[in-house]
Amino acid sequence: MKRRTLIQAAPLLMSLPGLASAQAAYPNRPIKYIVPVAREKHFGKAAEACFVSQPTLSLAIKKLEEELDVKLFERKANDVNVTPLGEEIVRHAQLVLEQAAEIKEIAKRGKDPLAGTLRLGVIYTIGPYLLHDLMRQIMKKTPQMPLMLQENFTVKLMEMLRNGEIDCAILAEPFPDTGLATAALYDEPFMAALPVKHLLAKKKTITAEQLKNETMLLLGNGHCFRDHVLEVCPEFARFSSNAEGIRKSFEGSSLETIKHMVAAGMGVTLVPRLSVPAEALAETAKRKKHEDPDISYLPIVDEAGGLPPTRRVVLVWRKSFTRYEAIAALRNAIYACELPGVTRLS
Repeated sequence: MKRRTLIQAAPLLMSLPGLASAQAAYPNRPIKYIVPVAREKHFGKAAEACFVSQPTLSLAIKKLEEELDVKLFERKANDVNVTPLGEEIVRHAQLVLEQAAEIKEIAKRGKDPLAGTLRLGVIYTIGPYLLHDLMRQIMKKTPQMPLMLQENFTVKLMEMLRNGEIDCAILAEPFPDTGLATAALYDEPFMAALPVKHLLAKKKTITAEQLKNETMLLLGNGHCFRDHVLEVCPEFARFSSNAEGIRKSFEGSSLETIKHMVAAGMGVTLVPRLSVPAEALAETAKRKKHEDPDISYLPIVDEAGGLPPTRRVVLVWRKSFTRYEAIAALRNAIYACELPGVTRLS
């Protein structure tokens, strides 16, 4: 369905029987509640997303259904289904809410283009290693623009962008092109993480070929970095599940979990450069004091003289998002971060 302006979308929604009076009685709340219920298909989870109690949300939706004289949701024991008419109403409600939010943002920008919260999504393999510095930069440079953070998988963040639940996201390419605006931030090399007592740990560099015979520790399905690792060492895709009694890769839920597995001697892995503690790459005397004393980090080189494996990190946002100054300020704040070992793409 094509995007409509607020003037076009609002009459469509308000023309539905009884909705105008319901909206007058419960300004914005019922409409705001039906969208997360439709998304989560669960009243409890929707209530959490709206920061209200489940009885409050359920009562508001029940009253809205009574005012409209239609059934929006089919309640079942374990989930909630949207009725056909409910789906149409939810679509229009989403448009009205988005356009109402944009009107508020336009009014704010009239006073200060950067005023107001910016809702930022970040994938799991970037957030822990960028956000602590980024938050400091934002507080220093644009305190009137606090960040509301959402950490999740790429697929989920793309869905949240399309639904207007977040304003922008920091992702790693590739990802499905859905007509989003993008700005390249930096190219980040991978490094190999090995147990400090491993035979290869004393080398200065390592190749993908040398890792082929090792037990590879991978992130679980859904993490884009898992796919990046398998691009570097594609042979491990065959061993990511049991086959003929052989298993040469194991999975962890996060990079930090996998690092603990490496430190315990369970195998090796690849990590993005920003996840490597600075002390781990320092002189031997200082390395003993760093937070991963049982792990050695080695740069990965290409035997044929090609470029080492990297991932491109980008900032993405909806093309309809009009707070251009906020996007520019966020990008500048990212570039103000230390970002050791990456290639900036400004």
